Amino acid sequence: MLARGSIVRTLGLIGPAWLVAASLTAAQPVPSAPPATQAAHASAQAAVVAPVPPLIREGVTEKISTHVYVIPDNGVPLVPNVGIVVGSKATLVIDTGLGARNGATVMREVAKVSKHAELYLVTTHIHPEHDLGAGGFPPTTKMIRSKDQVDEIAASGLEMAKRFAAFSPLHAELLQGAEFRKADITFDKVHTLDLGGVTVRFFAMGFNHTRGDTAAFVETDTVLFSGDVAMKLLPSVGSGASFSQWIASQDRFAALAPARVVPSHGPMGDASIIADTKRFVSTVQQRAAELKKAGKTIDETVATLQAELAPVFGASPRMAGPIRAAYNQAP
Repeated sequence: MLARGSIVRTLGLIGPAWLVAASLTAAQPVPSAPPATQAAHASAQAAVVAPVPPLIREGVTEKISTHVYVIPDNGVPLVPNVGIVVGSKATLVIDTGLGARNGATVMREVAKVSKHAELYLVTTHIHPEHDLGAGGFPPTTKMIRSKDQVDEIAASGLEMAKRFAAFSPLHAELLQGAEFRKADITFDKVHTLDLGGVTVRFFAMGFNHTRGDTAAFVETDTVLFSGDVAMKLLPSVGSGASFSQWIASQDRFAALAPARVVPSHGPMGDASIIADTKRFVSTVQQRAAELKKAGKTIDETVATLQAELAPVFGASPRMAGPIRAAYNQAP
């Protein structure tokens, strides 16, 4: 999503730490963005991220269902909610943290809830704080990737990691030598994994936040790891993503009827997270098209919809990006 020039000034006004984290995620450039735009995003992030160490905390892991644990992000920017799913014969980890140091922290938390030697890893998308901690995992870890994610890595490489490394000396240290782990298992649209009495289905979600968006549904416990595709935070629409795709993704999630939803960032919740995301995206798509048809400019549309939607969805620097994207996609 394109960051607005005022993002750094705005962040100080929006309150909760998890919303700050979301705003930073919103500022993350996508690989298809022009170099100048990417540089602007990195600069905006660096101004706010540097004072907050992007480190996964130990000793805060929560058991949220019979087989599922979550290391919560605790409102820290560039720290994901990390999932741990434990079956009778194997364990799955969802997302890694930023760099091998964070990956090693995740593994110490895994050791507290599972003694299985068989370990699988999947990431909700390839942004550095979700994927580039794999170096802290054992060499025998089996990496699961959708073909879309493999293709995205091939296309974008480590460019975003280089920008993240420029945020501060700590970021540079965390990302030193970080590489994407090669896939051991690849899938096209859907893949099913049996951990021993616990079944997990993985879905290639299409281009929503990123080209390689991947969701994981723990069928046995009806827990959905939705990535950045459904969150309590307002969505960050990737450059090249369509609103129709976002709406279709929410419908796919809703059909699973999850009891718990664990997003990549921010608070966990229930299926209302999915319903609220769809409501926001659908409203923005419809109203932006109406205002464009009425002859409003893109800036007029942004101002109008921010005023309309803030009382319902909350004022947020994340709002302008989806509105602009919807305006540009409207006929």
